Amino acid sequence: MQALDLVGPLEVFDIANRQVAGAYRVEVASPGGGRITASSGLTVDTVPLRTRGALDTLVVVGGLGTYDAMRDGAFVSWIAGAAHRSRRVTSVCSGAFLLGAAGLLDGKRATTHWSQCERLAVVFPMVTVESDPIFVRDGNTWTSAGVTAGMDLALALVEDDLGADVAREVARWLVLFVQRPGGQSQFSAQLAAQQPERDALRDVTAWIVDDPSADFSVPALARRAGMSVRNFARAFRAELGVTPATYVETSRVEAARRLLESTDRTIGDIARACGFGTVETMHRTFKRTVRVTPGDYRRHFKCAS
Repeated sequence: MQALDLVGPLEVFDIANRQVAGAYRVEVASPGGGRITASSGLTVDTVPLRTRGALDTLVVVGGLGTYDAMRDGAFVSWIAGAAHRSRRVTSVCSGAFLLGAAGLLDGKRATTHWSQCERLAVVFPMVTVESDPIFVRDGNTWTSAGVTAGMDLALALVEDDLGADVAREVARWLVLFVQRPGGQSQFSAQLAAQQPERDALRDVTAWIVDDPSADFSVPALARRAGMSVRNFARAFRAELGVTPATYVETSRVEAARRLLESTDRTIGDIARACGFGTVETMHRTFKRTVRVTPGDYRRHFKCAS
């Protein structure tokens, strides 16, 4: 397993118990029980799997051992049986492959670590794989992206159980900058895009990030790079894997999110500062990309001062 896939959600549930005594009782289990070593070398003591009555929440974590575990028929059968006795079933990172092997994702939407989304879709064609969100809820089945996204998933479970105030307090205790919405992208613009090799394109991307309100039409960007419009558009797409317009829009959304999270500036002021021009344009862009309005984003995810 990857240690943070397990430890991240565990810490969220532990802090929730400090807010609401006895809210959760957690067991860490593995097929044979005993000491399990994570890929980082961290060791964790586990109890053996056993058949029991109803469970509240089943969390299946991921890591390098996931793909071998998929071939363990008894383990996969246990997951399937435990899922049917659980109020809800969740996975962190590549743990989604074990839910898929148990037939628990058929006909549902799901996600996993961005690097494994294509593989998940190929191995389990009856699953609708969403590669962008941090976590996806489809009925009583929740799946999350990689590593730290398991903490976002666990915070969402806490909010579902105990309310938004408790979840925000847990996030504050864990010094998480903000509880991210499930629809938020797994990537920043800079992480999602390939890094350009040409210095001129590196200068352009740095300019976009540093001054989101500037004129970022393709002719303006091409002038900045010292290239013709046609050559610039072709080179940008080839080296970064996205169009200039997509990169600009994603960068502006990220800049607006940071201001919504950390300042009291008006939405109109933020729209102008981030290059959207009008509140209406920013509203439409947020609904399409972040899946919430700027106002709702601020109400739910603004950091307490």
